[in-house]
Amino acid sequence: MTASKRRMLNQCDAFTLAYLECALWASTDETTESGGYPLDDNYTIQDLTVASLRSMIRDCKDFQDSSREDLSGLDRAACGHDFWLSRNGHGAGFWDRGLGELGDRLHKATKPYGSCDLIVWKGKIHAS
Repeated sequence: MTASKRRMLNQCDAFTLAYLECALWASTDETTESGGYPLDDNYTIQDLTVASLRSMIRDCKDFQDSSREDLSGLDRAACGHDFWLSRNGHGAGFWDRGLGELGDRLHKATKPYGSCDLIVWKGKIHAS
């Protein structure tokens, strides 16, 4: 792992680390007709390209900044996980955590970010 990537990962907060881990857990390698295996079976967040990692960290920071008041008092790791699930339309996320109107509001706040897909190419994980 490069020093630059190590530095970026060491500076990640609980929200961002949970987001990155959820991205690997919820994404597959597309190696079989049924979709393949979860990326976290064979990869770690260290396998993300620097550009992908930078982009994902930026999205997490921006979402946390823009939703600071709504996120206040909530478990940051759970919120990072929910950010990935909600923005990608996984049928789970903020809206189903029992937060009521707050969960619905946070879920809607993820939509401007669009979806993010992970693909494996040449042994590295790329975010689209």
